[in-house]
Amino acid sequence: MTTETTTPQPAPTYESAVERLEQIIARLDSNQAGLRETLELCAEGRGLIEFAAAELEAVGRGLEELRLDELIQRLEAEAPAA
Repeated sequence: MTTETTTPQPAPTYESAVERLEQIIARLDSNQAGLRETLELCAEGRGLIEFAAAELEAVGRGLEELRLDELIQRLEAEAPAA
């Protein structure tokens, strides 16, 4: 019985996803990928695009929250004291 130890993959980042997408696009543009590889690259690319889009959406939500917090602080500072 053998036991394999696998090194855990680092958590993907937006930047690493974009870098991999660029590699996939370059490979597809080279016209050297066979049919099966093309299918696999397209599937991987789709997953990376979905991941990157979710990351961008999360950052956008964070920015909206920051703007709301700033607005609340400004309104509270401008509110007349009772």
